[in-house]
Amino acid sequence: METNGAGLSVLPTRRHLLLLLAAMTPLSGQGQQSTLLLLRSSDIPLLKQHLQAAEGPLAAERESLRKAADLALTQGPWSVTDTRPKDTPAGKNDYFSEGPYWWPDPAAPNGPYLRRDGEVNPDTFTNNYRDMSQLADAVLCLALAGALFSDGRYTERAWLLLRVWFVDAETRMNSNLEFGQAIRGRLWGRGIGLIDTVQLIRLIQGVMILETDIGIDRDVSHGLKAWFRDFLRWMTTSEKGIESRDNGNNHSTWWATQVATYATYLRDETSLLKAWTLFYESIIPKQFLANGSAPKEEERTKSLTYSAMNLDGLSILCRIGQMWQMDLWDFEAENGASPAKAVAYLLPYWEKPSNWTHPQLEPTTPSRALFPCLAGWGLGEPSYVDRHRKIGCTGNELARLLRLLMALPA
Repeated sequence: METNGAGLSVLPTRRHLLLLLAAMTPLSGQGQQSTLLLLRSSDIPLLKQHLQAAEGPLAAERESLRKAADLALTQGPWSVTDTRPKDTPAGKNDYFSEGPYWWPDPAAPNGPYLRRDGEVNPDTFTNNYRDMSQLADAVLCLALAGALFSDGRYTERAWLLLRVWFVDAETRMNSNLEFGQAIRGRLWGRGIGLIDTVQLIRLIQGVMILETDIGIDRDVSHGLKAWFRDFLRWMTTSEKGIESRDNGNNHSTWWATQVATYATYLRDETSLLKAWTLFYESIIPKQFLANGSAPKEEERTKSLTYSAMNLDGLSILCRIGQMWQMDLWDFEAENGASPAKAVAYLLPYWEKPSNWTHPQLEPTTPSRALFPCLAGWGLGEPSYVDRHRKIGCTGNELARLLRLLMALPA
């Protein structure tokens, strides 16, 4: 990447980005490694080798994975058709969710809902979201267990779960999010509903591991690629997809991260370019200041939570870029903003939330963040990884994957 006279990264032109993409070799071949989204293909046999003879923390992670995978064998399959919302235009195969911060108006119970930022309405319809989240975790867990324990039971179950949600005509989800984050009395779907499908990043991480196995279900794999090809087209061309892209806060970050994820899975260079372009032209220079802060997240009622959520998305995006041999981590915009500064700014507050001076309606859960170790690996800062170990890394199956990687010998 070019630098200006001060040694700062200069925004690549479209031609430069195309040349970068043309020079990338993520596909496996003779003597090559392939990208498995957040992993390299060589990481799987390395993990497997160390797990077999593991002691201490890595041995504990091995047994935890086996136990979780055995449980996943008994769960699901899930379908978007299992439970349907009442009194909505969403069809049988449409994903549906409601905005969490919208409430009935006490003065007009049958009128449009009112927003109470940061306060979750427990009566919103979340069944499809819940089921998709459980599906994503199960697929990643089963894929990891199948690869690391060489057990076909796990991979077969993962392919079955994928078939039901994405491929079979009666149970598949329609490949759009037209009815995401609806607001009663106002809108039956919004662009920011795409935040719901962030969990499919975990699922695709599992799928890319599954597809390295000789037990690949080619019919499901073909159907799955067709589904994500349609979904990616909808994300990048539909009115709601463009609305999410242009939102200007964490929704834009996660739009780019999802696009990069699905485009990596599909080897869709055109869509990858859209994600990288948004990173260079909008996410870094327009969301962040030179001191590393993100003003649009800090104005929220749960500002520390949203700031960390935004950094998680940014860090996953930078990690995907790293796997494609693109150094997003070191980019610095003309206003002085950069991923490195954003992490250096937020991490001390994430470690000690009591020092945060912006609104935060509820306590944070520091161990649920993903950005410290991803930034540590990407920026060559081992201290960030050490600090992440101290904070802890819990939550969904992506956290398990990061724990496994952090437990490997340096």
